[in-house]
Amino acid sequence: MATLVGFVVFFLLGWLFYGFLLMDFYADNAGSATNVMRAEEDMVWWALIVGNLFQAYFLVYIFGKWANITTFSGGLKAGAILGLILGLAMNLTMFGTSNMMNLTGALVDPLVSMIMMGITGGVIGVMLGRK
Repeated sequence: MATLVGFVVFFLLGWLFYGFLLMDFYADNAGSATNVMRAEEDMVWWALIVGNLFQAYFLVYIFGKWANITTFSGGLKAGAILGLILGLAMNLTMFGTSNMMNLTGALVDPLVSMIMMGITGGVIGVMLGRK
């Protein structure tokens, strides 16, 4: 259940940040690569859904099997730290190897990941604490 709730939170936060609030920011900070983003009508929805499910399960697994996180605050903190570390690792690697976004985008995106994984981690922590 925690994975499903985490999936819904990730999915909605992804839409909010990437599809609404920061859409223009990411367009303004794109790199020189062209046609890398799919138009909404061309999105591969099953892949997006499965990817979000795995992100949620990643947190559920770590919180439930290794960290014993069962509160919103514990999940928020751990999720934020994991989101920042993974975001920096992925975005700086992509910046170093591709032209998908400029350095500003590569440094801001980990902060978005930190917020998204923090909020999702908090919700997952609450779900894992329900017994």
